[in-house]
Amino acid sequence: MIISRRHVRSIAYFDNEEKRNLAEAIKVLTAKYDNLFETSFPYSAGMHQAPVNNGNYPEWHWHMHFYPPLLRSATVKKFMVGYEMLANPQRDITPEYAAARLRELSIEHYKSKKAL
Repeated sequence: MIISRRHVRSIAYFDNEEKRNLAEAIKVLTAKYDNLFETSFPYSAGMHQAPVNNGNYPEWHWHMHFYPPLLRSATVKKFMVGYEMLANPQRDITPEYAAARLRELSIEHYKSKKAL
């Protein structure tokens, strides 16, 4: 999950630096996903922003979810659907384990290393 540090309701309120930081965070995260099993790593993602109807929604805080289907290898897939998306995921690894594993990985994409 990516969460804005500053309280904003929508990506439309990001300043230029925040937009650059978001782009960099997505680049790093997706490179690490690909590096995890050295394969093009599919994922679902969604930005959660304040509704755009007639309300102001000052309580809303922008955030972005990522739902990667690869757990332990490049071939074992688990796509989260329906209630799993924001309820009780049916995973056999903890978020803490997954985060620790991603932190260990290089931000340099595995394909750029092989080109050398």
